[in-house]
Amino acid sequence: MELAYIPSPSRGVLYLGPIPLRGYAFCIIIGVFVAVWLGNKRWIDRGGRSGTVADIAVWAVPFGLVGGRLYHVITDYELYFSEGRDWVDAFKVWQGGLGIWGAVALGAVGAWIGCRRRGITLPAYADAVAPGIAFAQAIGRWGNWFNQELYGRLTDLPWALHITSSADGRMPGYYHPTFLYESLWCVGVGFLVIWAGRRFKLGHGRTFALYVAAYCAGRGWIEYMRVDDAHHILGLRLNVWTAMLVFLCAVVYLVVSSRLRPGQEEIVEPGAADEDGSAGGDVSGEPEKKTEPVDGKKASADDTKAGAKAGAKVDAKVDTKTGAETDAAEARDDAEPVGAATSADDAEPAGEAGAAKKA
Repeated sequence: MELAYIPSPSRGVLYLGPIPLRGYAFCIIIGVFVAVWLGNKRWIDRGGRSGTVADIAVWAVPFGLVGGRLYHVITDYELYFSEGRDWVDAFKVWQGGLGIWGAVALGAVGAWIGCRRRGITLPAYADAVAPGIAFAQAIGRWGNWFNQELYGRLTDLPWALHITSSADGRMPGYYHPTFLYESLWCVGVGFLVIWAGRRFKLGHGRTFALYVAAYCAGRGWIEYMRVDDAHHILGLRLNVWTAMLVFLCAVVYLVVSSRLRPGQEEIVEPGAADEDGSAGGDVSGEPEKKTEPVDGKKASADDTKAGAKAGAKVDAKVDTKTGAETDAAEARDDAEPVGAATSADDAEPAGEAGAAKKA
């Protein structure tokens, strides 16, 4: 008997009346909310609008669920289409069985559709949601714990997972909790992607490529520990080959993209910066400072005095101008009669003298 181990839940579903509440489904839903919440924060930090990530997720999440289920059904088709199996079970997603490779691939198609509708580029969006996807995987892996699935080899380690179910070919015992290993690995990948993106200013899809490469590096050795049925190619499980191939593609993209388009995008969502500036008024975002008078009565008295002084100055100027104009007018009136009389007096003797000379 093991002294220390990780217990498995006695059942993975609870019933609220006739409504089943499945642990696997709750883990998936919580993971999606975490991914959208963190992606939205990162998108806003890059200069995008709030809500854009959620709008695009409306397309990406359903596509991702379909893609994940398709990958699982195709690679494990004997679970649903072999003799004695019911093909209807292929649609029972809540029983487990989502392949991350198909989920990311088809989810990217849905995200591409959403990005085109919003007029933004897919690589910029992928960079924003990359760490959130990693954290969502970390949460989603606990759904395997509820279903008692995807465990590793037998072990006597103190953190061994105690499997109690014997359904679907399970053997009760103590196994490596590979679901826990992958969950912890995904948490590390999420923090690595956040740090590297800030430290090296990763853009144009390189943040997402780093997430893919880092996840594949861990998925390879964790997949090698699992004991559930899987297809093998040259002695290796199919998912190990998939992890290696996707890892190489991600590394090649990182190298080529860094040479062709170094740095980050200056604008991730056209028009978002202009709307923020017009809405805020001041680009700095600081509210205008208003000086309020401490005492309203004192302020009114000061305004009255100032108005009185200004009025007195205006009246003085008007009086001065009016007085000057009046003096000038009187001077002209006094000057005109004197000049006229003098001219008349001078003209009369001159006329008399001329008349006398002619006579």
